[in-house]
Amino acid sequence: MADENDSKLPEHPEPLRRQGERVPAKPEGGKHPSVLEDVAALAGGLKTTLSEFFRPVVTTEYPEDKTPRSERYRGRHYLRRYDNGLERCIGCELCAAACPVGCILVIAAENTDEKRVSPGERYAKTYEINMLRCIFCGYCEDACPVQAIVLGPEYELSDTSREKFIYTKEKLLEPLPPDVQARLDSKGPQ
Repeated sequence: MADENDSKLPEHPEPLRRQGERVPAKPEGGKHPSVLEDVAALAGGLKTTLSEFFRPVVTTEYPEDKTPRSERYRGRHYLRRYDNGLERCIGCELCAAACPVGCILVIAAENTDEKRVSPGERYAKTYEINMLRCIFCGYCEDACPVQAIVLGPEYELSDTSREKFIYTKEKLLEPLPPDVQARLDSKGPQ
């Protein structure tokens, strides 16, 4: 059956142009570019290049010079303290509930008179944020009733391993105010 189909095909394919047909001529209005026009086009390009060369440089030398961030920029998270050194976080877990990606873990514990961590009944015993999952939306900041969690201006968050991107409470907490730290240092270890 294959032999029958092969016999029906022509021996030579049909050419694109018929015999005696010539290549179409160029349109009448088309003129050839002259050397003078080529030099003029080259000069126009050089003019653009040279005008950019003498403009002031707008590139920021990044690690040494940093561009300013807007006032509302949302960067690294911080857990704030009161002026007396107590933590603001009361362990309500509203920030974890508001987080659309679920990157916040809060485990609350009860405050005692011997160990007072925050002014409320409870405090955050464990507070962790997985910074690799965080989308920096600021919902945690909006949900917090005591403004304990804030997003600061810091944006350089690179590190060498994934484990270091899970920010614990110790890494998130602001340092103690200097006067409170001095009082604690003067008491010494108990």
